Amino acid sequence: MFVSFSKKICLGLIKETGKLAVKPAKTLIETTVKLNTKEGTPLHDISMYQRLVVKLIYLEITRPNITFVVNNVSQFMHAPRTSHISAIYRILHYLKATPRVGIWMKQNNRIYVIGYTDTNWAGNFDIKSTTGFCTFIGGNLVTWRSKKQNIVSRSSAEAKYRAMAATTGELIWIKYILKDLGV
Repeated sequence: MFVSFSKKICLGLIKETGKLAVKPAKTLIETTVKLNTKEGTPLHDISMYQRLVVKLIYLEITRPNITFVVNNVSQFMHAPRTSHISAIYRILHYLKATPRVGIWMKQNNRIYVIGYTDTNWAGNFDIKSTTGFCTFIGGNLVTWRSKKQNIVSRSSAEAKYRAMAATTGELIWIKYILKDLGV
């Protein structure tokens, strides 16, 4: 199961950083934290920071709930500071509190591909619509996306059409991947 894989990776990260004895955190990041390139002192060993970020990115496969925060800390891989490593440690404290959380993958003898899509027409302040979709193979969630559309739609029907086009493109891509794998 992927969840046991996720748990193994979480506990491995916590052990690697020496954070086994720390208090678990209920949230991923403090609401007052705004990461930037000026706060904190530069790290001497950036390879350790980069290694931790890469492992967190790998963990996102089964833990999409950490994606936003991991994206934030990954923006500073070229010149990390102490405030950035503190944000990573906070993520690890959260992972310690929730090691069994993740996406469940089940074995299924039938392979079928299903996609769901939705859109929020002109829901943002700049009147651009937001597209969201998710795709399943054999009942298992494999891809998902939520993205602001590049073009301002004139109607909700146009926004929905663009969302369906994005989802269809993803489904076609999955079809070709499965075909290349011989499935």
